[in-house]
Amino acid sequence: MTEFSELGLSPTTLKAVADTGYTTATPIQAEAIPHALHGQDVLGIAQTGTGKTAAFTLPMIDRLAAGRARARMPRALVIEPTRELADQVAASFERYAKGTKLTWALLIGGVSFSDQELKLDRGVDVLIATPGRLLDHFQRGKLLMTGVQMLVVDEADRMLDMGFIPDLERIFQLTPKKKQTLFFSATMPPEITRLTKQFLNDPVRIEASRPATTAETITQYLVRIPTADQKAKRTALRMLIERDDVKNGIVFCNRKSEVDIVAKSLKTHGMDAAPIHGDLDQQTRMRTLESFRNGSLKLLVASDVAARGLDIPDVSHVFNFDVPHHADDYVHRIGRTGRAGKLGQTFMIVTPADSRNLDKVLKLIGKAPEEIKLEADWANIKDEPRNSRGGDRGRGGPGRGAPSSRDRDRDRRPRPVPVHGEVAAMTPFDPTTAPPPSEDAAPKPERAERGGRGRSRGRRGEERPAADAAAPAPAEAAPVEAAAPAPAREPEAQPERAPRERPEREGARDGGRDRGPRARDDRPQRAEGGRDRGRPERGGNERGGERSSSERGANDRNDRNDRSRNDRDGGDDGVVGFGRDVPAFLSRPPPPRSED
Repeated sequence: MTEFSELGLSPTTLKAVADTGYTTATPIQAEAIPHALHGQDVLGIAQTGTGKTAAFTLPMIDRLAAGRARARMPRALVIEPTRELADQVAASFERYAKGTKLTWALLIGGVSFSDQELKLDRGVDVLIATPGRLLDHFQRGKLLMTGVQMLVVDEADRMLDMGFIPDLERIFQLTPKKKQTLFFSATMPPEITRLTKQFLNDPVRIEASRPATTAETITQYLVRIPTADQKAKRTALRMLIERDDVKNGIVFCNRKSEVDIVAKSLKTHGMDAAPIHGDLDQQTRMRTLESFRNGSLKLLVASDVAARGLDIPDVSHVFNFDVPHHADDYVHRIGRTGRAGKLGQTFMIVTPADSRNLDKVLKLIGKAPEEIKLEADWANIKDEPRNSRGGDRGRGGPGRGAPSSRDRDRDRRPRPVPVHGEVAAMTPFDPTTAPPPSEDAAPKPERAERGGRGRSRGRRGEERPAADAAAPAPAEAAPVEAAAPAPAREPEAQPERAPRERPEREGARDGGRDRGPRARDDRPQRAEGGRDRGRPERGGNERGGERSSSERGANDRNDRNDRSRNDRDGGDDGVVGFGRDVPAFLSRPPPPRSED
């Protein structure tokens, strides 16, 4: 065993290590710290729980002790795959560097940019960050990486799984070529090997143990159940927790949705459990982890976001609710227990559907865990079907999201076709042959009032004098009037169609001649022929030749003035939306009013 005092660390750093209670270095620490103190690149391969964090934190503190930080230009970078792991490294740095004047900053997502920018503006020696948030600050112009002297990449294989390799390559390109790089990983897939050959300069390869092996302090158990039903698996999990004296434990699931379901099930059965996964906000995740660390929370139900590198002391049990899809994840999961020489137990629930993933795990660890049998009536333990709970939404089942058989039968019924009183004819409309409307087709009073706006100088609804109604029509209008039925020519039947008093003004200008009856008789022509009243008057004058050109010019000017005045008053001879033409369905005259 190697003591920390034999590794060449400064007295200040040794005192900080002694205050934490550690005196003996782990194999990865004993081999990596001397090379890191001499400025060499290090490629460290070790399983989780072997002390990799101290293997790069302690030499970094000694190498950065002589120097000064500058604004927005950190001297050392530590890249971590997850927020929780970055926060854990920051806590370790604060604990080991308490006797120095070194400053540090934590750049992770889920936290305000402004607080992090204030620390960067003041200048920090060590920057602990996740790749995404680090590049966000760089793109905002708040960070320069040209002064980086040491670059640490921790859990590189996890970054590969999370898709951070392109970001990692860009970070390497933004930092100076002449720097010290400490590269740590639990496994060495081909992509990681390529990355180390590209960016590391003649590194010292250190393998504290065979890649992807489990610690000897961990006792592994296997629990087989004959069904893949989720309720049966949750029952088996509760039986395992009640079977052993569980001080605290972590339950790992493959999916985030399953994490919430398992945590809720445990709490429903009176157990102290809480979920943690990537969809939760940062404050909730940090609060849950802190509760689990200080012992106020007994069971932590987690996804693989909490499986890599988290240093949670005294975890007595680890439960694999699902067999991991990747065999390497099994090593990282069970590495949460049995840390720092302490003993731990792990249990893995296996169903018939997990045979392929189980073979990968057994091949990787090189041994078969001890099997445990649970006595239960598994045939009667089944999860309720979603159809009975009305939950199979959108999947075609009879749940809330799918139509029932009654609704489907209702959709097949023939829909009734409404019977209309009339069928529209396809022949052109002829107003001369139109039959008189029935009593039921009388227009509404309010429509009559609206139509009379601006066309009569009297009050609405006021009947015209009987003399005007009985006025004879001029001879030139007689042929047109004779073709129309008699009820259609009674002016008192539609007072709203009454013309303006322009003919009286024209008569006054022509020497007092009364042209009121003629102006009123022009109204049937406009209704039947769809013309405005100005055109028949012009036609009549041209045929009769009664006025001179100067009188016609004066009348035209009066017509234009009347039209502009009518536009200002809101009246118009036409129908809104049809120009100055009257549509055919409005040419039918209303029935005569009753005497009462």
